[in-house]
Amino acid sequence: MTPALLFPAGLAALLAVAIPIVIHIARRTESRTIDFAALRWLDPQPKPRRSLMIDERRLLAVRLLLLALIALWLAKPVLWNFADRRPVVAVAPGITPNAIAEAAPDGARTLWLAPGFPATGGPSPSAPANLISLIRQLDADLPTSTPVTILVPATLTGVDAERPRLSRRVDWRVGAEIDRPAPPAALAPPALTVRYSAGAEPQVRYFRAAATAWTAAEVDPAFDAATVERPVPRDARYLVWLAAGPLPPPVVAWVRAGGVALTSLETRAPVESETTVVWRDPAGEPLALAGRLGQGRVIRMTRPLQPSTLPQLVEPEFPAALADMLTPSPPPSWVASAAHAPLVGAEPYDQPPFDLRPWLALIIGLVFAGERWMATRRRRTVGP
Repeated sequence: MTPALLFPAGLAALLAVAIPIVIHIARRTESRTIDFAALRWLDPQPKPRRSLMIDERRLLAVRLLLLALIALWLAKPVLWNFADRRPVVAVAPGITPNAIAEAAPDGARTLWLAPGFPATGGPSPSAPANLISLIRQLDADLPTSTPVTILVPATLTGVDAERPRLSRRVDWRVGAEIDRPAPPAALAPPALTVRYSAGAEPQVRYFRAAATAWTAAEVDPAFDAATVERPVPRDARYLVWLAAGPLPPPVVAWVRAGGVALTSLETRAPVESETTVVWRDPAGEPLALAGRLGQGRVIRMTRPLQPSTLPQLVEPEFPAALADMLTPSPPPSWVASAAHAPLVGAEPYDQPPFDLRPWLALIIGLVFAGERWMATRRRRTVGP
């Protein structure tokens, strides 16, 4: 630990210690002259003899101490390198107690990888959704010289697209789990609702074929096709709109409420954000653009829905491409822990110093209370 002052100019307040010294020197203890008979033999005008006297020296010492503490508080005293440097074992929730005991060396601190990093002596917290973010936060909170062991289950959830990069090399261990998480359930294929205008009936068959490809052979596909005069059902989630002109207001309101609409090139639909490419041809040219509209999405084709201009309609990959546009797959969040060990190379984080002012404030309060008691008590000791 290294003491330091962040604002040394605050020590200039030490000049104030002269104030109580001057007051104690200038003040004299109250006295009363009593006449008695022997005074008549004394010289009525003796030469005064002056000497430097300070009354109530203990009270003066307390007041000087109080001013010195206040000046030190103004100078912002701190302690560098005050952090605990014991080895740290960070444990992901769900690890068995035996695995924790085996990974923790003598004298090490064991913490849960959970908000606030509680000690492992308490009950296991729930699994956090941002485990990798907590690992980065722990790396930033600890001094660079502190050894860190991270104990994780065999499978990690909520991970980033790349391995985390820390400022230190950590001991990455895969521990035994109490309960292995169940694999995520397979998503049901989207139920398509198609609305088309006169002359667009040939385009419907491409989407019917895609819905059929999503469904098992013995099951009817979830497919609803009708002309634009039929309203879109409220419980519909995915709409294919094959009609020229602006998107009707009821359909716009349906999209704003959370629906996903795929429109033809001839449809004019509003969007509230920049559009992004969600489908490309082998040459990299965009085939479909998507943008946000309220809580929903609008996907607009960039070419007419005809095999002559869009040959991808009759290719085997079209059902999968359509499903990815309507229900984009989330980024991978499950990964084997052994393959996701942190990398080294991040810049170390500067550790803040330990602020001593709260403790000094407590001491100042106690000294001030003692000074008030000494200054106001009935019987006060007067120094010679």
